[in-house]
Amino acid sequence: MNTHFSLSPEELRTAVQKLDALASAMNQVLFGKEDLIELILTGVLARGHILLEGLPGLGKTELVKGLSKALDITARRVQFTPDLLPGDITGTPVLQETDGRKSFVFQEGPVFANIMLADEINRASPKTQSALLEAMQERKVTVMGQSHSLPEPFFVLATQNPIELEGTYPLPEAQLDRFLFKINVGRNPAEVLTRIVLNREMGVEPAVPHVLDAEELLRLMELARRIAIPDAVAGYIGRLVNATHPGESEAARGVKYG
Repeated sequence: MNTHFSLSPEELRTAVQKLDALASAMNQVLFGKEDLIELILTGVLARGHILLEGLPGLGKTELVKGLSKALDITARRVQFTPDLLPGDITGTPVLQETDGRKSFVFQEGPVFANIMLADEINRASPKTQSALLEAMQERKVTVMGQSHSLPEPFFVLATQNPIELEGTYPLPEAQLDRFLFKINVGRNPAEVLTRIVLNREMGVEPAVPHVLDAEELLRLMELARRIAIPDAVAGYIGRLVNATHPGESEAARGVKYG
């Protein structure tokens, strides 16, 4: 068993209190989605990018916006459309004149934030989507041969509509591989819709308290990395991942022959 990393009881209690407060704030944004919120917070602590898929009007964007407010960190939103260009995301060099000399100065794009909300990401072309590949994998962007580091922490929270809807593009495999979670957001039951009608004023965003700042979030991420993993659990993870590859003897029938 790996016992090199461990958490003290006090560290664990403090972390649980902060995460409970964060989950409570998120539950005020989206009603009846406790399991979804737990998955999103798990992905954030693991420094992973998250893709939410569902029909329009299910609260995907509101949930991501609420998370950015509760975390009190820099967040920027990009509405992905067919005419969006890669430079609209990463930033572009701009010709400027200083003391009579002209030079290109890099102007940062919206990807330079702690949270980038990629709204309806599959409505942009694959060429534009590829602008996020380096940022999501290496936490940096390269423009005209120069690399620029992204702020820490950095993660992409993206929403997408089902591919069968008009005006959508399938995400490339390389893009999908950058996401830790792809979570399907289902419809709300009638009782949740009733609660929304009684507690939401049309056009008014819910008030979300600041729960964590960037420093506190980084501390929680570091605590998550220190959780001990028994050898048996690590072995199970390895076998589970291996079983998702076609041709493996342990793969499910639909994977092996699909």
